[in-house]
Amino acid sequence: MTLRTTPSPKLIRASIALVWLYQGLWCKLLSRALNQKAVVATVPFIGADGARTVLIALGLIECSIAAWVLSGKRLRAAAFAQTALLVAMNAGGIIWASHLIPDPGNMIVENFALLVLIWIAAEGPPYAVQQV
Repeated sequence: MTLRTTPSPKLIRASIALVWLYQGLWCKLLSRALNQKAVVATVPFIGADGARTVLIALGLIECSIAAWVLSGKRLRAAAFAQTALLVAMNAGGIIWASHLIPDPGNMIVENFALLVLIWIAAEGPPYAVQQV
């Protein structure tokens, strides 16, 4: 009998994809996280007029990343893209809108945990399997 000590690669990818789908579809495209528009509006070259357009673009990008991760294709490239996007969004939020983010430290910690999972998925198997 073998005992899997880590979740399957598909479950790991599904977990990552759900985060991107929630953030992209629910929060941005369906406008369910009202503070995100205010955060984007603080970026000097975007402003209040362009915030909704930028949120729609980000939402579409995030939904696309969810599909990419679920596909299992080129996961290292996907990990680099996700890392770049998360770093850019977190940095922008902290630089221009830290006063609108309830807990910037929590945001960074949660996104770090997500990035660890993203890179675990990118490396893929072999996962540790113990013989019992």
